[in-house]
Amino acid sequence: MKIFFTYLLAFLPFLIFSCSKKNFSSKTNYKFRSKDGKPDYADINYWAAHPWKWDPSDSVPRDLEASYVHDSVADVFFIHPTTLTSNRIKESNAEIDDARINSKTDYSSILYQASVFNEECRVFAPRYRQAHYGNYFTEDTSRAKKAFDLAYEDVKNAFETYLKYYNAGRPIIIAAHSQGTTHAARLLREYFEGKPLQNQLVCAYIVGMPIPADYFTILRPCTDSLDTGCFMAWCTFKRGSPGSAFMLKENYKGIVTNPLTWKIDTLYAADNLNTGGILRNFNKLSPAVVDAQVHDNILWVSKPKFFGNFLIKSDNYHIGDINLFYNNIRQNVRTRIGMYEKH
Repeated sequence: MKIFFTYLLAFLPFLIFSCSKKNFSSKTNYKFRSKDGKPDYADINYWAAHPWKWDPSDSVPRDLEASYVHDSVADVFFIHPTTLTSNRIKESNAEIDDARINSKTDYSSILYQASVFNEECRVFAPRYRQAHYGNYFTEDTSRAKKAFDLAYEDVKNAFETYLKYYNAGRPIIIAAHSQGTTHAARLLREYFEGKPLQNQLVCAYIVGMPIPADYFTILRPCTDSLDTGCFMAWCTFKRGSPGSAFMLKENYKGIVTNPLTWKIDTLYAADNLNTGGILRNFNKLSPAVVDAQVHDNILWVSKPKFFGNFLIKSDNYHIGDINLFYNNIRQNVRTRIGMYEKH
């Protein structure tokens, strides 16, 4: 879909880290080297998150440690967002062994997003040769398609490795943000929709990219907090925003989930339903940080409540799509897995 290649990204580095341009240092454990430039998913170095090693997805915010009870009855296959965000497109895709990009991914998206799932799930998150974020905006659509196809090839190979060696019939959650959702939506159509694997799907959190109502033919949106075998999607903007300029050009009806009620209606959800977002300080849970309401094809929220929020000038809260609802998502994962087990 055209919208997947044109959606406007926003950067609020003072709010949270995922998708940010913060200068992450290279870590000593990023010295692995591919023989052919391709990821080898038999080697856990090529997984940003994997249950056989410690990684940032295993982190638990200090404010949630007291209630943390690990029970990994399901798996989450998480596809991280774009972290290749240099000002110029020097290469269409990230190199798989780029230590800086891998470090940035691990200590932004994997820490602040993938960790949402670690209480109830084993977390699998592949490194992949992500497309440079500029491919969403370029007029060279042929080049952009090749870049996204290459990235998806890696995601697909990682998922097949996961199925072959790790799944063993376990329930699956597909989760993703931003560019990750571009690939996750494609993965759901190819491997789950109308296929036997759909029976193992607890749900899918495909966030940060518009999902047209007709993108899937069989897979349906979740309609409440208990639904399973379904998907959820939202793109977050400040209340009153019309959405991004590119979204306004699209003539489509999108699926939008309210992550405070888990419904797709347009009823307002007050901020007291927000059980806690995670902002810059990973260890601090911020209850009632935003409210939420579905409006047309986007999710409207109030300006996030935190010291220094006057610095926010953008009305596009893309970077906070998951973090602003961190604990609500965490609780909802537990609920849906429980409902899936009852089936």
